Amino acid sequence: MSYTVLARKYRSQSFDDVIGQDPVSRTLKNAIKQNRVAHAYLFCGTRGVGKTTMARILAKALNCLSADEPTAEPCCKCQGCIAINAGEDIDVIEIDGASNNGVEEVRKLRENAIYRPARSRHKIYIIDEVHMLSTSAFNALLKILEEPPAHVKFIFATTEPNKVLATIQSRCQRFDFASISTAKIADQLKDILKKEKIKYEENLVLAVAKMANGSMRDGLSLLDRLLSTGEEPLSFELLEQFLGCPDSEKVYRLVSAIADADAGAALTAVDDLITGGLNESQVVDALIDAMRDMMVAKSVDAKSDLLIMTAEQRQQVQQISEKFDIAAIIYNISVLEKLRWNVRNTDKARALLEAVVLRFALSEHFVNIESLLSGTHGEVKKKETNRVTAAPATSRQQSITHTANLNIKSLDDVKKSWQDILKFVGKASAPFLSQAEPIRFENNVLTLRFSPNGEVSKQYCENRKEQFEKMLTSNGVIVRLNFELGEKAAEQTKPAKPAANKNNGVKKDAVMNDPIVREIHSAFNLTNIELTLFDDEQMDLQ
Repeated sequence: MSYTVLARKYRSQSFDDVIGQDPVSRTLKNAIKQNRVAHAYLFCGTRGVGKTTMARILAKALNCLSADEPTAEPCCKCQGCIAINAGEDIDVIEIDGASNNGVEEVRKLRENAIYRPARSRHKIYIIDEVHMLSTSAFNALLKILEEPPAHVKFIFATTEPNKVLATIQSRCQRFDFASISTAKIADQLKDILKKEKIKYEENLVLAVAKMANGSMRDGLSLLDRLLSTGEEPLSFELLEQFLGCPDSEKVYRLVSAIADADAGAALTAVDDLITGGLNESQVVDALIDAMRDMMVAKSVDAKSDLLIMTAEQRQQVQQISEKFDIAAIIYNISVLEKLRWNVRNTDKARALLEAVVLRFALSEHFVNIESLLSGTHGEVKKKETNRVTAAPATSRQQSITHTANLNIKSLDDVKKSWQDILKFVGKASAPFLSQAEPIRFENNVLTLRFSPNGEVSKQYCENRKEQFEKMLTSNGVIVRLNFELGEKAAEQTKPAKPAANKNNGVKKDAVMNDPIVREIHSAFNLTNIELTLFDDEQMDLQ
């Protein structure tokens, strides 16, 4: 007896069996119960999500011979249901739109559609990959779609609905099939393995479900390939050997080496992945996935349902993610995304990959503006990894919360003591506070005005306002701070916006030559500054 692949053997037989498409199933069931079945449907979605399966189930529901009328629960046992499952029913015609895309094929369809079904209630045409039809073929369909015979139903399936003529879509009820979640694919794979009495490792199922990328059929095809090896239990080593899936342990080892600034270990980890059977593009994809998992772990929690992994893997991701700042992770992902396109179009893919990995591992600092202004950057040390480790809030506050023993009772007192105040706030804060000018001291409120272009300095000082106030409070006088921004000249409020490339060049030059940036370069022992402009508002300093 010939072998039946898992995708066919475990194909859904009823609306309730279709995984991940509950809204579509529920709507079609209700339409049948209320006798509101349309004459034409358009099922859209990526490959392997159940479009053709749903079309066959709908055909069975309309033509089940064991019921006196269309039913939402076909028996799947009558001759009609069995023939439809096998794709052999005389009244349910399945057409491949890719190989029957000419106008002549559609004309034959129209000629045959006028004849009543041989034994069923409806004559049903299922056209898969309908977007492959030519424009002439589409136009030939229009008339029969607009005024079809009462006994005819059309079900179209496509992975590219944008290629289906609008005039065709307007005559159909459209349903968009969602990609199936990794968790649902994993659950289905486990259920099938239990029915097949195959032993397996937990992390293998999760890895296969991820590789399926939202397609149940792809997941079952991958599982079939593993079963064909004849080895049991199914282990992750098989997945790595036969399907080219990266070993999570090796990927985490690479990411850990990057976090620890260990260049040698990072290059060794890359070599382990490549000699294990992965190409450079797959290594880049694995790094992007790992960085994404760490980003989620830092943004939400390692226990979040957004992470599909074993408990041990969650713990590893949580530990490694603590070594990175989220800004560094986002930056790394953007660089890797650019790299993945380059490695596919070069003969020196490995050199490019290793260069980027070393760039991550050897970058001494990664400081983003938001983190810097909020005062959470801490003391950045030379040869530190590409992360920002925030110093404990208590230690930061202790450094400036004791008073300066200043006798401040008037604006003149402030101006006389201004240089001493700047020295007292420390090397990191002085460049920002020095951009301000004391202009008023009323009711123990000291007003400091920044220049019109001093928004960065003003924001930094506002974030440390409470600490500055504690430092200025002495001899029973409680000083409160108020920050103002000077007004720009009228002719400067709406500068002409240059072309995008010139705008970026001017902006970069302005930032790099700004005295504050120069002070940051000195204060934090930065050996190199690289400025990346993501848009008009967001910038990162490395």
